Amino acid sequence: MAAPTILIVEDDAQLRTLIARALQGNGFVVRTASGAAEMWAFLDASVIDLIVLDIMLPGPNGIDLCREIRRKGNTPIIFASAKGSETDRVVGLELGADDYLPKPFSTEELVARVRAVLRRAAPTQQDGGRSGDNLRFDGWTVNLPRRELRSASNAIVELTAAEFDLLVTLLEHAQRTVARERLLELTRTRNEDSSDRSVDVLVSRIRRKLSVGDKPAPILTIRGVGYMLNVPVERG
Repeated sequence: MAAPTILIVEDDAQLRTLIARALQGNGFVVRTASGAAEMWAFLDASVIDLIVLDIMLPGPNGIDLCREIRRKGNTPIIFASAKGSETDRVVGLELGADDYLPKPFSTEELVARVRAVLRRAAPTQQDGGRSGDNLRFDGWTVNLPRRELRSASNAIVELTAAEFDLLVTLLEHAQRTVARERLLELTRTRNEDSSDRSVDVLVSRIRRKLSVGDKPAPILTIRGVGYMLNVPVERG
């Protein structure tokens, strides 16, 4: 299996080189870009498995670039930024980033987060046709090996890796309350800051994607505890 290709978008040449060497030393193929133009050139010319994206870039910043990347597809994104407040993390996650790493960070932590996001994004190595591979709920179908969500009309609904993991967790605990802390742990987005709202952001994004017309998404907020998928789930 080919090594994953990581695109680093960072205008600080010294930090860009440091990150590249750390990822290369851990077996990744690395491409580097100092800004938007180089980033789009790589995305147009080759398959990129994950983007490490700085926010404070010259020209179009990381926020703008993340928004545009999400309009085009679901390439996993890890924001790496000196702006590390809760508000900044929430904004990054709202835009569709899979993780947020505040600067300064160790290269060991970055490598660990890259591996975690790639694990979430990778399809499981199973035969997609076996019984139990699909979860059906409220007209929706989740294919676990393909990591796909399909609507009642069989249209694919794009989910980020973190969104998919959280939805599957709710499906596997259907009609039972799942605590926020448990969701944080299971989706690997837990932050040392106890006020981290990453789960709330992910649930909000999933709800928008599961809402059809005037019919809301079947995810209830259990105040002070967590969330619950309030419809039955069939496996098969």
